[in-house]
Amino acid sequence: MMSGTILITGATSGFGHATAKLFAKNGWKVIGTGRRAERLAALKDEIGGAFHGMVFDITDEAAMASEFAALPAEFQEIDVLVNNAGLALGTATAPNVPLKDWHTMVNTNITGLLNITHH
Repeated sequence: MMSGTILITGATSGFGHATAKLFAKNGWKVIGTGRRAERLAALKDEIGGAFHGMVFDITDEAAMASEFAALPAEFQEIDVLVNNAGLALGTATAPNVPLKDWHTMVNTNITGLLNITHH
């Protein structure tokens, strides 16, 4: 059985939340990111010392860099990245979607993914 440290973006709900619990159950150290501190704190309560939460919006490069700089030593060697953070906006027909919704979606789902992968 393999183990190590996994970084999961969007760990506050859905697939990211379930993935964090599954990997922790199987002996991995888990770093979970998300915008909602209370949900990351609840995940920490559930998983325990094998979990470290990083609160930031995936589109905020400065906040992301700050959180990575503050990672405890035991979580700094990341073996696996699960780029799960994302959202769906602007799903109506094109004429009925505010362009800002598409920009938000691209900034989160594409630019955010690229930023954290590069970091």
